[in-house]
Amino acid sequence: MKNNSLKEIAQRLNAAESVLLFPHVNLDGDALGSAAALCKALRKKGKNAWILLEDDIPANLRFMDKGYCTWDFDIIQNPDVCVCVDCGDTGRFEKRADKFGTAKETVCIDHHMTTEFFCDYNYVDAQEAATGQIIFELLKELEADWDCEMGEAIFAAITTDTGDFQYSNTQKKSHLITAELYDLGVDFNKVSVELYENVRMEKILLKNRSMDTMKIIGGGLGAIVYVTQDMLKETGASMDESEGLAQDLRSIAGVEYSAVVKEYEPEKARVSLRAKRRGDVSEIARRLGGGGHTKAAGCTIYAPIDVAVKAVEEELTVAIEELD
Repeated sequence: MKNNSLKEIAQRLNAAESVLLFPHVNLDGDALGSAAALCKALRKKGKNAWILLEDDIPANLRFMDKGYCTWDFDIIQNPDVCVCVDCGDTGRFEKRADKFGTAKETVCIDHHMTTEFFCDYNYVDAQEAATGQIIFELLKELEADWDCEMGEAIFAAITTDTGDFQYSNTQKKSHLITAELYDLGVDFNKVSVELYENVRMEKILLKNRSMDTMKIIGGGLGAIVYVTQDMLKETGASMDESEGLAQDLRSIAGVEYSAVVKEYEPEKARVSLRAKRRGDVSEIARRLGGGGHTKAAGCTIYAPIDVAVKAVEEELTVAIEELD
């Protein structure tokens, strides 16, 4: 696999009149922040640009949608370019996959090491802490007219994917980009409050309910919880408000691996996997049909929730036994 250059991708975007952006399902800060910054830059260049979604925007990320997001598949009939952002295959946006294929040209911009090139133009760098860092460089190639709004979106992308600059994927580059955003006048405190201190009571109730299911395995090296549709009904929370549970489990002293298994349908569960220092969850996710990073990965298991939990527990147990 060989990346196209960001200059080549910028040339294709500059030549386009209409662009649809495709972040992955279960939006996180990196996916939406990257897409929002790029969408704003393209609109400022006179492009007809939209972020096409198939699910809801989590409450703490909605501040980044300044009229960029749409659920209307016909908002652009035949886009010149479709760009998948922070995802490397159509399985991460299944309901929009056919629409993605209607573009004259397709582009993939991602930082997941399990990504395989599938677009006309691809830029994938697993060394980048966040896709937002790649978008930052792309916007320079586009000679974008920067503003605070774009800077806020890039900051949100980087801070969320680096765990507020605490995760092991944080780079010197992450801080240097943030320093440049500071010069744009970005209010980091305002963004951080939106991201981390804007929690609904229902999310706290869901966290408490799901933690009742916690199971410690491998002599304290692994922790698993699950979230069911019944829990959502009991608490009034939405599934996106289960985000953060895997990190909470990983913070437990002695835990190296954490997993959250989420019931989306009677026979469809999505799994969030995290590792602290010694583990590699990308390999666990790969064995379960997914992928991701060394310390953060995920997968979808098409089975009832109890079967999915058992499968994850078995894989975590094997991984724990293989720890040095």
